[in-house]
Amino acid sequence: MMDIHIIDLIIFIVYLIFMLGVGVYFLNKNKSHDDYYVGGRNMSAGHIGLSVVATDVGGGFSIGLGGLGFLMGLSGSWMLFTGLLGAWISAVFLIPKIYPIAKKHHFLTFPESLAFHYNTKVAFIAGIISLIGYIGFTSSQILAGAKLASATFPSISITNAVLIMGVIAVIYTVIGGIKAVIYTDTIQWIILMVGLVGIGIPIGYIEIGGWQAIKETVPAHFLSLTNVRFIDLFNWVITIVPIWFVGMTLYQRIYACKDEQTAKKAWKIAGLFEYPVMAFMGVALGLFARVAFEQGMFTAIGYAPGTKMDAELGLPLLLRSILPVGLMGLMMSAYFSAIMSTADSCLMAASGNLSTDIFGYFGKKVSIKNSQIITFLIGGLAIILATMMQNVLELMLYSYAFMVSGLLVPVLGTLLLKKPSSIAAFYAMITGGITTLTLIISEVKLPLGLDANFFGIVLSVLVFSLLQKLYGSEKI
Repeated sequence: MMDIHIIDLIIFIVYLIFMLGVGVYFLNKNKSHDDYYVGGRNMSAGHIGLSVVATDVGGGFSIGLGGLGFLMGLSGSWMLFTGLLGAWISAVFLIPKIYPIAKKHHFLTFPESLAFHYNTKVAFIAGIISLIGYIGFTSSQILAGAKLASATFPSISITNAVLIMGVIAVIYTVIGGIKAVIYTDTIQWIILMVGLVGIGIPIGYIEIGGWQAIKETVPAHFLSLTNVRFIDLFNWVITIVPIWFVGMTLYQRIYACKDEQTAKKAWKIAGLFEYPVMAFMGVALGLFARVAFEQGMFTAIGYAPGTKMDAELGLPLLLRSILPVGLMGLMMSAYFSAIMSTADSCLMAASGNLSTDIFGYFGKKVSIKNSQIITFLIGGLAIILATMMQNVLELMLYSYAFMVSGLLVPVLGTLLLKKPSSIAAFYAMITGGITTLTLIISEVKLPLGLDANFFGIVLSVLVFSLLQKLYGSEKI
């Protein structure tokens, strides 16, 4: 087992203090809800674009992509191709539709867009779905990051890692609002890139023996882009692309842009960074970890070649095995950056849903100070969940599925129809979400290997179409 060297600890503490400093800097700059939740609506494409990619890829970067690279090699990069598709499709169809309306009516949240096209009841249900989803996301990101940190640095327990990451992320998010989140996302993304690209990839490549060793150690299909089934590609598309249309974190960033063209540019930047940049970096590091595992590099840690190992632990174990003192501190900062850049955004989304969509539905106006208290309480709840529950990741899966299959079709209704029915939207949300949740919880074997989301979305479409035809633009 490896203890943390004092130099690594100092580097990491300096990083945490810097993150808190960003939050403190913006503490007195938030004069209105526009400042706190959408950054005063004057943010640049560069900061927004990097914040989007940090939020979308950051938390799952070391977890999902590294695991895919470990299991299937370079073809795992196709998962983030769906991120490029989602970003660019929403830049063309979603942003031109919602930005002018949001700017005119000063929207702060995603459900407010649904309230405009349908009614407040539809927005209220969407707010509840989104709130539950993002509390689950925040908690699961903190827990997942803690597990990775604990695997990489054994002297830190999972509980301690949860508390460290959670408290720091919650504090700078509470006091700084969305601007602190977006600017720290930019910083965290840069740290992640420096850590994984400038340190992890070159040192990993050298330590495992370079290209020749890679070719000799893993099967040839690991180095191919065709080592993926069509059904996997299809499931990635129907799971990941829709989040670009229903994700509260993304709507907040669209609203935060200074104009429509800035938002479109930010989304194009984010798409390109997702694929090919982040996609190939993530799977390459996972591939290096697989080579190291097969070479016996992890034997002393308890994972000899041929033994069963969680694929998502490959990357942290690789970095733990190859990095010298000093660089390990930078790597720890990169890991925490990846997780916190997603956790803080999800926390702001949940806070916006509760203060604007749920309290607002009952006619209660929330001050900035109370918004900060709400953010703090939600963050505290997320930390408690992460320390007490080991199945928070399941909660995230359920919440995510409910959000996508429940909210996608009503959003498409606003884009494709002149007078979409609120009755159709209401029941499509409930039907789609419950169908997907039921299929996941029952663990029923689905035909052709299709994801449960597919059936939830299909039923949501059918219900929406039927009720739209029956009731037209009638209100529920």
